[in-house]
Amino acid sequence: MNPLNPFAASPQVVTVALNPALDQTIEIAGIKLGEVNRALRMQVDVGGKAVNVASCLSDFGVSTAVTGQIGRDNAALFEDLFQRKKIANHCCYLDGLTRINSKLVDTASGQTTDLNMPGPAFSPDAAQDLLKQVLHRLDQLVGQVKWVVLSGSLPPGMPADAYATITRQVQAAGGSVLLDTSGAPLRAALAVGPKIIKPNRHELAELVGQPLDTLESLIATGRELLAASPAPELIAISLGGDGALFLDRDQALHALPAQVEVSSTVGAGDAMVAGLVAAQLEGLNLTETARLATAFAAAKLTRLGPHLPRPAEVRALAQQISVLSQTPITDL
Repeated sequence: MNPLNPFAASPQVVTVALNPALDQTIEIAGIKLGEVNRALRMQVDVGGKAVNVASCLSDFGVSTAVTGQIGRDNAALFEDLFQRKKIANHCCYLDGLTRINSKLVDTASGQTTDLNMPGPAFSPDAAQDLLKQVLHRLDQLVGQVKWVVLSGSLPPGMPADAYATITRQVQAAGGSVLLDTSGAPLRAALAVGPKIIKPNRHELAELVGQPLDTLESLIATGRELLAASPAPELIAISLGGDGALFLDRDQALHALPAQVEVSSTVGAGDAMVAGLVAAQLEGLNLTETARLATAFAAAKLTRLGPHLPRPAEVRALAQQISVLSQTPITDL
């Protein structure tokens, strides 16, 4: 049990970090594989998708809490971020290290190569104990928060239906869940009916077991998910450099990417998740949601680490996002 920090006493959002990480970003001008490379600089950021979401929400002025797990041996960096950004720390502290990922940023090509570690391996008993503790913390928080974000991979040994279990409990207690994961955890949780899902195009293709190489095929797959029972209310499909699709039962919109100077692509999808939540808290319609969520992602591209510029800059960027209406969804 860890001492909870005093910030965000009444958080609007809680993110669940079952597999957080420290992200070591190394900049190299022209990576040469198999040779000695001299790095330009290095930066270590607290990360993992759920922590990235919380960090971006905090930058935008949304009171946020994080639960999940972190390792005691390198907890100080997480605690420092939570203190600086006034994020309430409801994490469980486990023995050992939180996993460390490496991000190689080639400043010559503009490409980023991710080397992501799997995370600590849990025995069945340890996995169930952690899940029980997280569910208890969420049970205490769900009366306060409006949204719970389940984001990222599950560590080895954690049951594939962990997100489904959390979604079921949170939404039964009146909360809303935004889910951003892939593979078996995504499939299991979809059967419970989270309110929003945000796969990227590759994760969606993996889910349905077929290539989705066109906007038409992506929209058609999104329509099928919206017609299922239970079904999400909103689907955002991130498309990398092609922007993102946003679908609900009435519309399908394509938000085009903003032209910004890219520092790092790491965490752009997490920033989009944060933007989706911020839009829900503000009660925005689908078009304005698409603009704000895409602006979050674009703003994050200009920063190393899970950080955004001032909220006014993000909102100004949102007004520059072009949103195109696709074939109307009328037959759900």
